[in-house]
Amino acid sequence: MHSDDQQALANYFQHLKIEKRMSEHTLKNYLRDIKHLQNYCSTNKLQHWQDIHPTDIRNHIASRHRKGLGSSSLQRELSAIRSFFNYLLKKRLLESNPAYHIRAPKQKRKLPKVLDVDQVAGLLETHPDSPLEIRDLAMFELFYSSGLRLSELAAINIDDLDLTEPSLLVKQGKGGKQRNLPVGSKAVSAIKKWLAYRPETIDPALFTSNKGFRISQRSIQLRLDRWGKKIGLPEHVHPHMLRHSFASHLLESSQDIRAVQELLGHSNISTTQIYTHLDFQHLAEVYDKTHPRAKKKIE
Repeated sequence: MHSDDQQALANYFQHLKIEKRMSEHTLKNYLRDIKHLQNYCSTNKLQHWQDIHPTDIRNHIASRHRKGLGSSSLQRELSAIRSFFNYLLKKRLLESNPAYHIRAPKQKRKLPKVLDVDQVAGLLETHPDSPLEIRDLAMFELFYSSGLRLSELAAINIDDLDLTEPSLLVKQGKGGKQRNLPVGSKAVSAIKKWLAYRPETIDPALFTSNKGFRISQRSIQLRLDRWGKKIGLPEHVHPHMLRHSFASHLLESSQDIRAVQELLGHSNISTTQIYTHLDFQHLAEVYDKTHPRAKKKIE
C-alpha cells in the first residue's frame, strides 16, 4: 500500500485505542482482519484504499471462505473492514464504503438434537432411589412438561407454581419477559413427591440441594447427564435437549406453531420454525423407511 494509505490505517488504530478505548484483544482482532485485506490488495496490486471496489471485498471474502473460514468469522472480518472504511469516509478519504452491502455467506443452521418419545418415556419413568433423585425426576418432568430453559428452571420459586390450576409463572424468561405455562399431570405428581422431601429452608427456590440452597444450573446439567447414563441412553443428555424434545413433539402432534412459539417464549417465530425442519426430517425418515418406491434403484 502507498505510504499515505498506511498512515491512514495507523491513524485509524490510534483512533480505536485512544478515542474508542477498544481493548487490546479486540484491537488485535481488527488488525489481523485488516491485514488479510491488505494481503489481498498486495496480491491484486491495489495501492490505495480508494482503489477497492465492492467486487474486491466480495472476492476477498469468498477467498477467505474457500480457505475454511466459517460464517461468524467472516462476519467479524466484514465488520472490521466496514468500520475502517467508515472511518476513511468521515476523514473524507473515501467517497463510499465498498463493504457496505457485502454480506458473509449464511451459516448452515444446525438442527437441535432431540429425544424421541420412547427415549423421553424411559428417562422419566425410571424409579428414583433417593430423595435427591426424587427431586431430579421432578426437575426433568417439569423441563419436558413446560419446555423450560435451564436458567428458567433454576430460577423457579415455590410461589411461582400453582399446583391446583396447575400452572407455572416464569418470571425470569429471556429478555426479562414473563409467561404463564401449563404444567402436566405427571410433572405435578413428581413435584408433589419432591415437596414432601424438600428440606425446610428460608430459600424460596423450588429445587434445592440437600443443604437447602437453590440448586445451580451446573448442578442440574450434571444431574441430568448422570440420570441419562444411569438408564443407558446412548448419547449425552443436556437440559436444552428436553426443551427441544418438548417443542418438537408438541409441534408434531398439534401443527400449531404459534402456540409452540408462545409456550417456548420466542419473540420471533423464525426461531420456532427450526422445529418444523425437525418435524419434516422425521417425516422424511419415515417415508424413506416405509414407502415402497422411496429407494427404488433406477436401472
